[in-house]
Amino acid sequence: MHFPPHALRPIAAGDGPALFRLIDTNRSRLEDFFAGTVAVTRTLEETKTHVVNMLARAEAGTYFAFALVEMDTDRMLGFVDIKNIDRNIPKAELGAFMDAAHEGQGLASKALDAITRYGFDVLNMDKLLIRTHESNIGARRVITKNGYDLEGTVRKDYRTTAGVVVDLLYFGKVR
Repeated sequence: MHFPPHALRPIAAGDGPALFRLIDTNRSRLEDFFAGTVAVTRTLEETKTHVVNMLARAEAGTYFAFALVEMDTDRMLGFVDIKNIDRNIPKAELGAFMDAAHEGQGLASKALDAITRYGFDVLNMDKLLIRTHESNIGARRVITKNGYDLEGTVRKDYRTTAGVVVDLLYFGKVR
């Protein structure tokens, strides 16, 4: 069986349609824990505006978004971002989601490895963190496989799309 090579690349100006397709296809499973992203990508036009905003934040050095794509087709299979950047520490939070049809292939783990190296080597962060809900077993497996340690549970840390405030597990990795 042939699996095309994949790459993690920065979000580009023309990525609105591909990002909308990725989110819309996975919207029901993203709604609870990617509430902000889901809220600003309900239509193709909103998603195009969101891409413009992400690029402006990248230019300002406050946020960086990446697409996980098939190299031969440039089809978007996942999304990774670096957010909540604190250059005083310096530390940042990572976030990611994959297309459900491409989970379990090791792509999320490779993407997390690449974005971790980017955070440490390019952005010069000393610490990277990832928050996830305890129910996200797949994410927890990918996170720990990439050398992140569970630092604890932060209670009442995130409001889901449904308005429920939930606890999140914090994983960290230091340079």
